[in-house]
Amino acid sequence: MSLIPATILTGFLGAGKTTLLKRVLTEAHGQKIAVIENEFGEENIDNDILAVNTEEQIIQMNNGCVCCTIREDLRSTLSDLAEKRRKGELQFDRVVIETTGLADPGPVAQTFFMDDEIAESYLLDSVLTLVDAKHAESQLDARQEARRQVGFADQIFISKSDLVAKDEVDALIHRLKHMNPRAPQRTVHFGEVPITEVFDLKGFNLNAKLDIDPEFLSGDGHGHEHHGHDHEGHDHEHGEHCDHPHHHVHDDDVKSFVFRSKRAFNPAKLEDFLGAIVQVYGPKMLRYKGVLNMKGSDRKVIFQGVHQLMGSDLGPKWAPGEEKVNKMVFIGIDLPKDVLMQGLEQCLV
Repeated sequence: MSLIPATILTGFLGAGKTTLLKRVLTEAHGQKIAVIENEFGEENIDNDILAVNTEEQIIQMNNGCVCCTIREDLRSTLSDLAEKRRKGELQFDRVVIETTGLADPGPVAQTFFMDDEIAESYLLDSVLTLVDAKHAESQLDARQEARRQVGFADQIFISKSDLVAKDEVDALIHRLKHMNPRAPQRTVHFGEVPITEVFDLKGFNLNAKLDIDPEFLSGDGHGHEHHGHDHEGHDHEHGEHCDHPHHHVHDDDVKSFVFRSKRAFNPAKLEDFLGAIVQVYGPKMLRYKGVLNMKGSDRKVIFQGVHQLMGSDLGPKWAPGEEKVNKMVFIGIDLPKDVLMQGLEQCLV
């Protein structure tokens, strides 16, 4: 049987996760979706779209979607669902996990790689993060969970943008880009998102053939660090939506930076260095990803990781005449940029 795609839906309290989820579940897309909710979530899927409530907290909806509340841990819930599917007791095409608004998505994502049984049944597709435009500034300032949710995202949906002024939305987009340049952002109105932007995003293949994201750090040669006035490398005129004073007060602990080099990596040195870095800083490394030029290989190496878990795979061949450039992005909490940059530099041929 093919692997069951899984999507993690996260976002701070009140960001609109349930609204988005209800919209996805009730849309006529012909897919049967199993939804796993954390039991202490701030709200449950409204009963009006539920058809039957069974003893074991697995709820079949009238359009074929299935909801279940996590009573034990996520691993056993996923395992039970996969077994019921194999036996033909439940039919569903994919799984969506809605985390509580205070959750760090990291451990949820790791479940799909740490446990062999789960890894053999599921493929983690992506982490979707909702950000509430009205309250984001204060939440990001005060709560590390909100910042981690942004750092982990493969796709960011900004909700409630109609409740704030345009320059505030622009400032928020700017801030989120500094924290996570690899996640596309879009504003959503009452959870109205095309299904194509929710499923099959392939944002999280740790050890799979990856299409290289054409927008991957496109043209931006600057490490985005949010220290004071560092606005080069953006696609706006200097000063355009940059003269807001609140750009200069955030020193978010979740930051991103980029390493680029036209020299090839020595594979053994790089492996040793990354192995050591992950041992020390793994818990603070939210997401990292790269397209690498390895000495002795005519193919691109695609590299990805989350916390202490990392994997790499051979991508397509470098095209004739294509410039072989290493590009790596690191998103994490207070990562020592200088240590990483110098260490990577020393791994080059």
